[in-house]
Amino acid sequence: MELKKVGNIEFTEGGVCAAKGFRANGIQCGLAHAGASVTKKKNDLALIVSDTECTAAAVYTTNKVKGAPILVTKEHIKDGKARAVIVNSVNANTCNPDGYEKASKMCELAADQLGLKAEDIIVASTGVIGQVLPIEPIANGMKSLAEGLTYDGNDRALEAIMTTDTMPKEVAVKFRLGGVTCTMGGMLKGSGMIHPNMATTLTFITTDADISAELLQRALSDIVKVTLNRASVDGDTSTNDMVCVLASGSAGNKTVCREDEDFEEFETALYAIMMNLARKMARDGEGATKLLECKVTGATDLKTAKTVAKSVICSSLVKAAMFGADANWGRVLCAIGYSGADVDVNKVDVAFSSPAGTVAVCKDGAGLAFSEEKAKQVLLEKEIEILVELNSGDAASTAWGCDLTYDYVRINGDYRT
Repeated sequence: MELKKVGNIEFTEGGVCAAKGFRANGIQCGLAHAGASVTKKKNDLALIVSDTECTAAAVYTTNKVKGAPILVTKEHIKDGKARAVIVNSVNANTCNPDGYEKASKMCELAADQLGLKAEDIIVASTGVIGQVLPIEPIANGMKSLAEGLTYDGNDRALEAIMTTDTMPKEVAVKFRLGGVTCTMGGMLKGSGMIHPNMATTLTFITTDADISAELLQRALSDIVKVTLNRASVDGDTSTNDMVCVLASGSAGNKTVCREDEDFEEFETALYAIMMNLARKMARDGEGATKLLECKVTGATDLKTAKTVAKSVICSSLVKAAMFGADANWGRVLCAIGYSGADVDVNKVDVAFSSPAGTVAVCKDGAGLAFSEEKAKQVLLEKEIEILVELNSGDAASTAWGCDLTYDYVRINGDYRT
């Protein structure tokens, strides 16, 4: 899918290896879980490493049930520093009595091979919840994983973090800070169990920009609210959601240590990465055939706009209608009505838009006469905009989601097997 450009940011290639001094690798170490059938072989263990110490920041799931890797990572980066990320798929290492021990052991194994301290390592896991994580395959594979690290290893690492994903999700950009060219790249795993709050899925971002740990955390916390936190696939918030950023400073720019123009440019680059990853995630929702983008304008305030956009994008009935290319605008009004937002429904306008055109379906809370044939053509496209005008102010917000298909139930009906 086409990336959306932001400001003067330029897209480039390389994912998490695009920035100077970052290597990555992914291997199949042989992780499996009880009751699983034999599936196609894929990488299941990944490593991302910086040549130098990095400032680090992260945001995590707000689910009260948290994966053990999150608890370990929080402890490891409380000093605002990190050097590497070790991550596995297949098994979430969540709700296990030895989960913390296993997550810590993963860091120790990686650190031993890299010549680092375990506290320098961020750890993440994704997969089935409640299955004991076998550490032996990870221990046996760590040497070859570390030895295979290369400056073009993004694709191998990206494959290793994917679960039900049907397409890779990566973005890299170039931007300038104080006249110095910097690079930022990210990868994301996420297809189902996506309804984030303060974090989402597994997302790893690297940059060679020099920025203080305090401002890096502030930028990440700001940008996640307007990107990944506005994407939803199925209304479920994962136990293992994490977004982390490593900034090496290898580009040589003057350290960003205050909220000035350079900080704004850094945030713009981070937004370009995370917004495009959010769109890719929504487009690749489990069983999805379409990307949905709800654009709310004319709200009294940002909270109202955001609430309405998320309510529409999360509506199972709206999602099902979009799958069937049915311009059932009443479902949009219904979702606005139960959103909890203070909205005057008698002022609401609704339209559907795509590369095939735009069709207005509702004006001042009442239906308009429109061509069902034209509406069908608009909604048969792979990317659809649901345009909601509240006519009550100047605030606006966008949320991303996908259609709801038969395949979503098929995929999740036997996820473990």
